[in-house]
Amino acid sequence: MTTSKHILRIDNKHKIIFDDFRNVKLDDEADLIFADPPFGIGFKGNLQTYNRTPDSLSYVDVPKEKYSEFIRDLAEWSYSNLKNSGSMWLLSGWNNLRLVLDAVEDVGFKQINHCIWKYQFGVFTRRRFTTSHYHLLLLVKDERNYVFNKPEHYSEDVWYIKRPYHHGEKTAGNELPEELIERCIRTSSNEGDLVVDPCLGSGTTMKVSMQTGRRCIGIEINTALEERIKTKLGPLSCQGYRVVS
Repeated sequence: MTTSKHILRIDNKHKIIFDDFRNVKLDDEADLIFADPPFGIGFKGNLQTYNRTPDSLSYVDVPKEKYSEFIRDLAEWSYSNLKNSGSMWLLSGWNNLRLVLDAVEDVGFKQINHCIWKYQFGVFTRRRFTTSHYHLLLLVKDERNYVFNKPEHYSEDVWYIKRPYHHGEKTAGNELPEELIERCIRTSSNEGDLVVDPCLGSGTTMKVSMQTGRRCIGIEINTALEERIKTKLGPLSCQGYRVVS
């Protein structure tokens, strides 16, 4: 593994690397990659528009003019660090969805599902419809060989899951519901599998992986989120943390 800013080791099955994912080469290929990357829409400058309070921690966005290169780098990195039988869940807003779809197809991913996460939003808009959904792409390398643990007998591709709100609590700019991430992880991996999140954010993917018996490596460029991650993991990290430079 290449040198990173630093590594936060929780135990021998879970660790967090604070660095740009493009600087990291995994020792083991992932069974599942879950990625909720920045949207490249000037999110930090529009926290109020996107219903975020000033309590939000610093958010590392990607300039609009560099977003195409960024999302292609993410797709290529994920494809090269994923087992041939592995899967990827890649989340996207609608703004740059075209770039995301082009990138994953160009690097060789096969799209199994294009799911929609429908949530309540509550931000009034005067000259357009209110945005209240995310896109969730289920991608694989081999359409004949991948894990799919169907959540229920009749599973639809539109998910109604409430967005969490943390009033008065310092959070990352955009924290996903544990229910949503758990649905993705349980569907596309088994206990003991390696889950990798190259844009870890506040650490929800790590938390859910630990709760469901998966190994996990999280990669996060924003070191300002370290304390938020520790707070979120809470009692799950009862062995403490070991920082590896």
